[in-house]
Amino acid sequence: MQSLFDLIDSRRDDLIALTQDLIRIPTLNPPGECYLDCCEYLAARLKPRGFAVELLRAHGTPGDSDKHPRWNLVARREGRGGPGETVHFNSHIDVVAIGDGWTTDPFGGELRDGKIYGRGACDMKGGLAASIIAAEAFCDRFPDFAGAVEISGTADEETGGYGGVAWLAEQGYFSPSKVQHVIIPEPLNVDRVCLGHRGVWWAEIETHGRIAHGSMPFLGDSAIRHMGAVVEEMEHVLYPALANKHTAMPVVPPQARQSTMNINSIHGGLPEPEPGYTGFPSAVVAHSARMIIDRRYLIEETGEEVRTEIVDLLERVKARRPDFRYTLNELWSVSPTMTDKAAPVVTAVSKAIATVLGRDPEYVVSPGTYDQKHIDRIGKLHNCIAYGPGILDLAHQPDEYVGVDDMLASAKVMALALVDILKVEA
Repeated sequence: MQSLFDLIDSRRDDLIALTQDLIRIPTLNPPGECYLDCCEYLAARLKPRGFAVELLRAHGTPGDSDKHPRWNLVARREGRGGPGETVHFNSHIDVVAIGDGWTTDPFGGELRDGKIYGRGACDMKGGLAASIIAAEAFCDRFPDFAGAVEISGTADEETGGYGGVAWLAEQGYFSPSKVQHVIIPEPLNVDRVCLGHRGVWWAEIETHGRIAHGSMPFLGDSAIRHMGAVVEEMEHVLYPALANKHTAMPVVPPQARQSTMNINSIHGGLPEPEPGYTGFPSAVVAHSARMIIDRRYLIEETGEEVRTEIVDLLERVKARRPDFRYTLNELWSVSPTMTDKAAPVVTAVSKAIATVLGRDPEYVVSPGTYDQKHIDRIGKLHNCIAYGPGILDLAHQPDEYVGVDDMLASAKVMALALVDILKVEA
């Protein structure tokens, strides 16, 4: 395997440049900027290297529009050895908002002290670049392999993946008859195999009131006060109950081995004024208040149990407040998933980590979902893991970075896993 590893090491500068180029394409989501630019860049990279490339727009998916089309790339390299199994490397190309606190250019791709900085550096353009280097090196070193290697760059993972992997799975791109092994290079640390993720249930709660003059609130009914009662019930009853729910899943960090819920947003009363408006708000009682909740749940729970918890909470508040009215709107949900440690892709990547890094891997589960949910749920393909370079805690943070040495190590692991899975005689 040393010749394969030497080949990857010789492409260090190429790996750095590829990662920098990807970071410099500002694929912000929302709203979904520059997806086509990124896919075309990847196509220009992979076509000359023997990959058959498809650019695919997910028409009609959430967020898709002529202004912000949801573009995806799927590239496939057939081995010269004839039919065999297919290994697919899937990476999302979208990145979250920049936020405050940066000391480097978020889209500069600055290389400093062996680290490449930028929004999406670890989550997950570094992983995408590492998988490309791994696949190219494997195909160059063993062109007579049987089977195929696929690489995808997909849209919208940061907002659920419905314009990316979910849509591709619906089109059959992750059917077990077409693809047998999937590695998602999410940043879970270079010595970890991520088997799956917790479940998620998003919902909107709206409390209803009655508008009136603010000087006579007794003639109205404040939806904000009703929402305050909901928050109070969450604080005193729901959050303590969630803290007592624990899982056997090896979720990282350890604090995520319980059920959690985040209040994503609360909006009530008058809309926010436009920037630059200097007037005062009008005096009205809020007739509506809305809350978005993000509930993460465990493999020991069901989605119906999670929903029932919220319904029961709202009904308890209603019993105490005679005028309380609410609407509960479920936005989306995904069940927890966890691949068996004995699955072929887990075994191959684990052995490769031991060889490359000289230590056994840690098996973990992600606190948040990623696109394995769609491969499992829609594609019915369960031989899927996340493995890639980068530190999970850096994702979505200012001064996000990925280490070059980690990318090289993970590229070697991925390439060696290809040797194992596709049964190449080294």
